[in-house]
Amino acid sequence: MSDNRTFDSPGPDAIYRAALESGTFQIQQCGSCGAHIFYPRAICPACGSTDLGWVTASGKGTVYSTTVVRQKPERGGDYNICLVDLEEGPRLISRVVDTPPDEVRIGQPVEAFIGELDEEKVVLFRLAEAG
Repeated sequence: MSDNRTFDSPGPDAIYRAALESGTFQIQQCGSCGAHIFYPRAICPACGSTDLGWVTASGKGTVYSTTVVRQKPERGGDYNICLVDLEEGPRLISRVVDTPPDEVRIGQPVEAFIGELDEEKVVLFRLAEAG
């Protein structure tokens, strides 16, 4: 059986990471059903289509779940880990920063930005400005 597929183009994860490196938070959108998708995939989990494109995420979201990871101060201190529902629909795991971890609450509006953890570009969140 002959396989005519080519593997010269980068996969979804590589495209996502390259966008982060260039300062853009992108998620996929299905051209068939319109679903927004995160984490990067090759097939739409909603309809099975491979017609996936990239769109810049609004960065707006809501804290769905939150917890505090406790660490000794010499290891960096306590930090927050949360699940965020993006305005477009997908849910992702990240951190809310610039706020004491104990003050992050379910339902709070947040805004994404590209930061660094362990010298790697990642999507982080800050509490959204009221108003």
